[in-house]
Amino acid sequence: QVQLVESGGGSVQTGGSLRLSCAASEYIIGLYCMAWFRQAPGKEREGVAAVSNWGSVTYYAVPVKGRFTISQDNAKNALYLQMSSLNPEDTAMYYCAAGRTVCSTWWTSANRYNDWGQGTQVTVSS
Repeated sequence: QVQLVESGGGSVQTGGSLRLSCAASEYIIGLYCMAWFRQAPGKEREGVAAVSNWGSVTYYAVPVKGRFTISQDNAKNALYLQMSSLNPEDTAMYYCAAGRTVCSTWWTSANRYNDWGQGTQVTVSS
């Protein structure tokens, strides 16, 4: 099982920015679908962004498109999520997830991912 460790969460005000990082214990970034999900209290886990094909293909959820950017560093085996123009609706626990195939239209389905990190909290205040 691949170990995924997220970092970079914190508390910011509306309009602020954060950069999340995810470190993988094995060399999988670039090979498979890697994604960021988030889960707010009382809500279902939702896909935020995904990347595969060595970073050449990216997917974004509508609420974050244009504000968030997913990227990866294959040499460092790391996944990132740059978040800008944050608002209180972005408050959630953010999780890094790894699949075992390239991303496709299924990328928002949490049950298609094999490995998950422990999460990092993002809190946006108004």
